[in-house]
Amino acid sequence: MKIQVRSRLVLLLLAFLFAIGAYSQGDFRKYSNDFLSIGVGGRAHGMGGAVSATTSDVFSTQWNPAGLAMGSTPLQVSAMHAEWFAGVVNYDFIGVAKALNPQKRAYGAISVVRMGIDNIPNTINLFDPDGSINYDNISSFSAADYGIFFTYGRALGQSKWNIGSSVKVINRRIGPFATAWGFGIDVGLMKHGERWRFGIMGRDITTTFNAWSFNFSEDEQRILQETGNLVPKSSTELTAPSLITALGYKAPMGEKNSLLFEMDLNWTFDGERNTLITTSVTSIDPRIGGEYSFNDRVFIRAGIGNIQKVNDDLIVGKQNTLVRPHFGIGLGLGRLRIDYALTNVGDTENTSFSHIFSLLLDFKDKEEQ
Repeated sequence: MKIQVRSRLVLLLLAFLFAIGAYSQGDFRKYSNDFLSIGVGGRAHGMGGAVSATTSDVFSTQWNPAGLAMGSTPLQVSAMHAEWFAGVVNYDFIGVAKALNPQKRAYGAISVVRMGIDNIPNTINLFDPDGSINYDNISSFSAADYGIFFTYGRALGQSKWNIGSSVKVINRRIGPFATAWGFGIDVGLMKHGERWRFGIMGRDITTTFNAWSFNFSEDEQRILQETGNLVPKSSTELTAPSLITALGYKAPMGEKNSLLFEMDLNWTFDGERNTLITTSVTSIDPRIGGEYSFNDRVFIRAGIGNIQKVNDDLIVGKQNTLVRPHFGIGLGLGRLRIDYALTNVGDTENTSFSHIFSLLLDFKDKEEQ
């Protein structure tokens, strides 16, 4: 069994290294499909996004698909909602996970992520041919990004190792003007010991592409050119592979209480970013989180994530380190769990913050009801 686990780990690393080699020869765009890197679930956001070694429910489709194998019920349903900039940007998630083979701890899941800005005024036809303003010509449209995930996770025999993979279909729309379709694959491994947890996830290991197509009428193209705008052409946008390595530790505190710590390292390979650690080869974004569980019913969480280096506004050449703490609570009400997170606080340049709510509902077998 150990040989089988090691061989699959080697295959995962080889596939990831192959993708990195392809990246070095391709035309990749930094932050492409970055809406999928935000993550889902109030628990995860309350811990600063440090959950790739301990995730164990349907939210695993985003953080580490191997976590699906840690499920303990035949069916799970989850949902999340978040808003940014006073409700201008909406971020939503819904997912369903089902046990496919309980003996092998095999689970399948379907989940959808949507990030969108709705009711955007379309003023491209604001002026009539005679030059007069006609407000009746103003319409509205939405700019939305969708990610549809088909996820499978299972245990590797009788070992403590789990493996999982997500096939994702991406659809991005900018009103009637532009549409993109994309495809990608994520793969993850996880090991749960008595106290230690380990996780590794290769995101976009085959690279992910978005094929953009644009639909502007001749009049709209003319207006864009007359107003000094470029008329976009069909193109392909590529997302470079990235890697998450995670290590967690769970310490029992009495019979029913526990304290969990986790650290994740997010490795990107699409050039230098303003992360805490950056080189010419890779940028590393560390995330640290903790969770106190009281009787498996009340959860108190805190974390640090999205640590960035930003240029000082007053001193040229000086960089400041920006740290954003995260806080969250969770309530276990039987088979229903309610999670809340307060994120993006502590930014001295932008005092905005986000409230994130998520629900997780477990269903029983008919025999158990």
